[in-house]
Amino acid sequence: MVDAWEASVEAQIRSAQERGEFDNLPGAGKPIPGRDLPYDESWWITSFLEREALPTDLLLPTPLQLRRRVEQVPDEVRDLPTEESVREFVGLLNQEIVAWLRYPAGPRVAVRPVDTEAVLRGWRAHRATRAVPAPSAPTPTPPARRPRFRWPWRRPPG
Repeated sequence: MVDAWEASVEAQIRSAQERGEFDNLPGAGKPIPGRDLPYDESWWITSFLEREALPTDLLLPTPLQLRRRVEQVPDEVRDLPTEESVREFVGLLNQEIVAWLRYPAGPRVAVRPVDTEAVLRGWRAHRATRAVPAPSAPTPTPPARRPRFRWPWRRPPG
């Protein structure tokens, strides 16, 4: 039974080769990527992350992801326009942290909710240093003078 199945598969491959279905495939004649590298057990996940352009942070356990996000809070809120948006951002992150603290999973890593007021102080300080003085009111320019109309039959004086 197995021999008949193998023979059938080989026959299909041979007929596809004769029809030219394997000609001009992408990557034909190119070396296999990573062939000279040492074996990596997680080659498939790293290649997937590279191919899909996903951050490698997704591989971290939840507490480490949360710690990394807490560290990045000042950079994340720096360009937010209002205090309300900063409070909302920090509030959502704190909700995720509290949800994890209720049912922790993964390695034991200390993760605390973010101090909203401390983040706001940093945000205000950054905005104060970044503040550009308001441009002064432009000086009004006099309206352009129109050339005087000269009648064609009049000669200019002088």
